[in-house]
Amino acid sequence: MTCKPSTALLLALALAACGARAPPAPADGWQAMLARGDGTSAEARLRGELAAGQPAAALAPYLGEAALLRGDLAEARRWLGDARFAPGSAAHGYRMLARLHLAEGDLSAAGRALDRSLALDEGNPEVWVDIARLRYRGGEQAQALGASQRALRLGPDNPAALLLRAQLLRDAEGHAAALPLLERGRAAAPADRELLAEYAATLGELGRANDMLAAVRRLPPGPRPLYLQAVLAARARQNDLARSLLQRSGDLDRQMPAATLLRAVLDLEQGNAQSAAQGLDNLLRRQPNNRRVRLLLARALAQGGNHRELVARFAGSADTPYLAALVGRAYEALGDRTRAAPYLERARAGAGFRAVPLPSPTALAVAEARGPVDGAGAVALVRGLVAAGRANDATRAARAFLARHAGSADAMALAGDAALAAGDPAGALTHYRNAAEIRRPWPLTRRMTLALRRLGREDEAAMLVRRHLRGEPGNAEARALLADLAAG
Repeated sequence: MTCKPSTALLLALALAACGARAPPAPADGWQAMLARGDGTSAEARLRGELAAGQPAAALAPYLGEAALLRGDLAEARRWLGDARFAPGSAAHGYRMLARLHLAEGDLSAAGRALDRSLALDEGNPEVWVDIARLRYRGGEQAQALGASQRALRLGPDNPAALLLRAQLLRDAEGHAAALPLLERGRAAAPADRELLAEYAATLGELGRANDMLAAVRRLPPGPRPLYLQAVLAARARQNDLARSLLQRSGDLDRQMPAATLLRAVLDLEQGNAQSAAQGLDNLLRRQPNNRRVRLLLARALAQGGNHRELVARFAGSADTPYLAALVGRAYEALGDRTRAAPYLERARAGAGFRAVPLPSPTALAVAEARGPVDGAGAVALVRGLVAAGRANDATRAARAFLARHAGSADAMALAGDAALAAGDPAGALTHYRNAAEIRRPWPLTRRMTLALRRLGREDEAAMLVRRHLRGEPGNAEARALLADLAAG
């Protein structure tokens, strides 16, 4: 099993605990501690086993796993780096070594380690879970989907396999579709921290605040439960409580993009527009295609009176009524009513939207010289070609990138964007649908809706938006678009 590195898309490696093929242990044994994600307690027990005379080669995979759970990569390398594993624990050791390589960003080495684990323990569903996560991170999302399905066939009640399938199903079908799998996982492993946290977050996204709070309270103390409670408090407009909970989570807002976003939203709600803009600007540099962050940054700039920066950054990509209104008002504040007029008119047009080519982060000449060597390069080249009116060249570049990364949902979506810009909505829709089978975020649903409308298939467009709302009922933009479709 070989995986080539790619930056087409990154999926954070969930260092979820996975039960070793060891004899059953009591609930307070190190195996159970690892299974529920308690690396600190497990390490203490394992060191006791070493002191009692257990061979280091037999326990090294589990000491390495405990270090990974604690986030201590140097300590994990100490136990895993030389791959001196006893025969009975070697398969687990190579899996942990693969996780270490993946955490360090060495996807090729992770693939080689998983090859060795697979050769020793092909029937273990958790080997296939790690293979799926590696393939996903390497931009091979279609292949990752197949590996996740195999993992679930091998272990229908395996917590790690159920968690991964739930995460992938959530990406493609929404939170409601993922919930039954998470409930199965909770029944199989009620003490699994990663499963419980994902379950709690999913309940929150579905608007089940009381159920979410009950689930969060079953989590052991730590930064993530505090963050989830902060989200609940913010949704209940208890902003002071939300800020307090977020501050108690330590530096989570610097490590976790969602926590960064929450802090910025709280700053906006409390009138700290400059602070919010700074945080959102940093986040947008890390996630340049995050539509929600773009809109919030525009709002923060407007609230802070930074009108020149707002129009400089967003006048060329005001593709929604809200963003168009912000740009139009910024031009008005600058005394330029002539430029403000078309944006304000677009804002008054309602919930409908149009396709606006996003600016390329790289000059076209530079993007062409570099070529689509990776995901970022392909996006820069295709966007630059579209902006320059060279839609056919953009289509060829996107198709070439897709041919090299046939399993990448991002490459499929990029090919769809190029086709849409070239006036081929049917071709775009084909690429978008292929991407949506793997992952269907709201921006992709919007573009699919636009392609359907250009084909005159309004009813299908409305059905697509309704389907998205079932999985993401709190999406206000989706509701506005559905209202526009119904009015039409």
